[in-house]
Amino acid sequence: MKEKKIQNIVIASVAIIIIGSITAYNYSLEQTKQKGLQFGIGLEQIQEDVQQLQIKFYSEKTRWDEGDISKEELLEYYEKHLKKFKEIIFRYDVLVPPELFKSSVELLKISSVTQLESDLQFIEWIKTGDESAKIRSDTQFQESLEYEMLGLVEFYSAKTGVKNYEESEKFQPPQSGLKQKVIQVTENMKSTCDREFRNESKEFDSNKIEIDWFNCINEAEKWKIDHLP
Repeated sequence: MKEKKIQNIVIASVAIIIIGSITAYNYSLEQTKQKGLQFGIGLEQIQEDVQQLQIKFYSEKTRWDEGDISKEELLEYYEKHLKKFKEIIFRYDVLVPPELFKSSVELLKISSVTQLESDLQFIEWIKTGDESAKIRSDTQFQESLEYEMLGLVEFYSAKTGVKNYEESEKFQPPQSGLKQKVIQVTENMKSTCDREFRNESKEFDSNKIEIDWFNCINEAEKWKIDHLP
């Protein structure tokens, strides 16, 4: 699995190169061209930041394995990692992609969200030694890679003109298997809500915490509605 993670980082590097090449895309109108350039630069930076974040994520684990940092220091870093990752994922929503590129952005965002879920399970494994959490992390890592590859295919197809849609036609992302994956990611988000707000007895320590959990679940449902094909 370590080799697969390295492979994913390599693929992420290729993704950045592919996305960076959008600056050569020939838009017919100057205004549209400038918007396209801004979008390409923004998306390239997001993917670069995700890549660097993941490199650091696994390198800190290696430092712990080698005894350079304590478990407490590792977990403290991982808390900061999760916060930074969520901030990066939010930036996908700020992008204004040309119509043809909307599907690729959606898929790349889902890839990052799934990677975040993988990281959460990985951290749970570090904290508790629960091997089932490590298995879930590895599974979600592979799913993240699959989403990324789908996103790159969509991006490259749009960039090279393989995808071609009328301006009046609303672009629809590929639906094969997407619905099931969106539902799966949503369930992972809900599981994260449970871990964050429920105690070991699966109950709430206060009314406020229960309200926070309820809001968290609602956010997961909203995310599902927004992303279902």
